[in-house]
Amino acid sequence: MIHISQLQKKYGQETVLDINNLTIPKGECFGLVGNNGAGKTTLFRLILDLIRPSNGLVSINGRNVHETDEWKQYTGSYLDEHFLLGFLTPDEYFKFLTSVYKLSAEDLKSHLERFEELFNGEITGKKKYIRDLSKGNIKKVGIATALLAKPDIILLDEPFENLDPSSQIRLKKLIKEEIESRNVTFLISSHDLNHVTEICDRIVILEKGSIVKDISGNEKSLSAVEAYFKA
Repeated sequence: MIHISQLQKKYGQETVLDINNLTIPKGECFGLVGNNGAGKTTLFRLILDLIRPSNGLVSINGRNVHETDEWKQYTGSYLDEHFLLGFLTPDEYFKFLTSVYKLSAEDLKSHLERFEELFNGEITGKKKYIRDLSKGNIKKVGIATALLAKPDIILLDEPFENLDPSSQIRLKKLIKEEIESRNVTFLISSHDLNHVTEICDRIVILEKGSIVKDISGNEKSLSAVEAYFKA
């Protein structure tokens, strides 16, 4: 579904990402881990065509993401709060997106019911603007909107960051339910090795912009990932 070929991103003389070949098949839950500055967010921004590559390309279903917008119809993402309209309340923002995605009020109601446990009574039905929410609650709004149109591909950058332990557990449950109910392709970047190895079929480790490990998800994957970072 997603293929990366000879992909490079440079800023001046500095190469911040250099991936020769990477394929993420349909239905895979793909985990991306690495230290700060490893290139995780840069890779996600290149996949979403938010920044231009210096060399190479990203293709989704065989089409260069830079040459077509077709992939946007079935791709959802949340990287940071800049993806949201902070001057709206969550309710206003969700309603706005139903018109963008041509969804019904019933579609929205059904979607938000799935997030009731994660929202924990702190998101909908309030008067707070998105920009005034806690960082954790802003993230919950972003993740809910990323899944709103039932996309086939979902990219989440650090989804567990700023969430309390209960919310982290609830989010993992939501992601697992989404994978089991639909053949969704998830790309999840995270510093939390426990969470990412628990839910992902595959974990790729980036170091200084390059892939250094590509590990199949199993009961030994956490130990394998931890061993790399302890070395």
